[in-house]
Amino acid sequence: MSSTNQDHEREEGPVIRDNRRIDPETGEVRETAKGPADEPAPEAPEAPEAGSAEQAAPAAGSAEAQLAERTADLQRLQAEYSNYRKRVERDRVAVREQALANVLTSLLPVLDDIGRARDHGEVTGGFAKVAEALESAVGKLGLERFGEKGEPFDPMIHEALMHSYSADVTEPACVEILQPGYRVGERVLRPARVAVAEPSGETPAAESAEDAGED
Repeated sequence: MSSTNQDHEREEGPVIRDNRRIDPETGEVRETAKGPADEPAPEAPEAPEAGSAEQAAPAAGSAEAQLAERTADLQRLQAEYSNYRKRVERDRVAVREQALANVLTSLLPVLDDIGRARDHGEVTGGFAKVAEALESAVGKLGLERFGEKGEPFDPMIHEALMHSYSADVTEPACVEILQPGYRVGERVLRPARVAVAEPSGETPAAESAEDAGED
């Protein structure tokens, strides 16, 4: 050490540094000043891995698979909802038709009474207007009367109450309508009650030929 430095230290005295973390006067923790040496060195950027391109390709494929799966789920949900709406609409129509059929069925005895009274010439005056208004109203609701004399017998819409044989028919036919039938659309509310005649063993043509031979 040179004499100049020694003289400088004699003039200023020794330098004392207090490195305690706790300040003895305040009792608080001191903030230590950080120098450039204390700062962490900046991290060097990582070099891209050689297999990053290969890893990106499977990730893209996985995203496409997930998208296809979600699309299929949405399509399935849409189809289920469409089927649900159709089923609800079908049930609603069925309930409405059943309610309408119940109401019209309860009016059939009234219509039968009107028909019998008309056959006896008793539907006149104000009663005739009421009868016509009722028949018009149920007709607008879709009620249809069926059963005509001479039409072929159909067990799906006819109920045979009487049976006979006749040479005047070539197939089972309704020779008399005992009570008309009613239906709404394809639904039969009541079958027509009829007398049925089946063809006998001899036809009118055969009988005519026999009569001509006897002459």
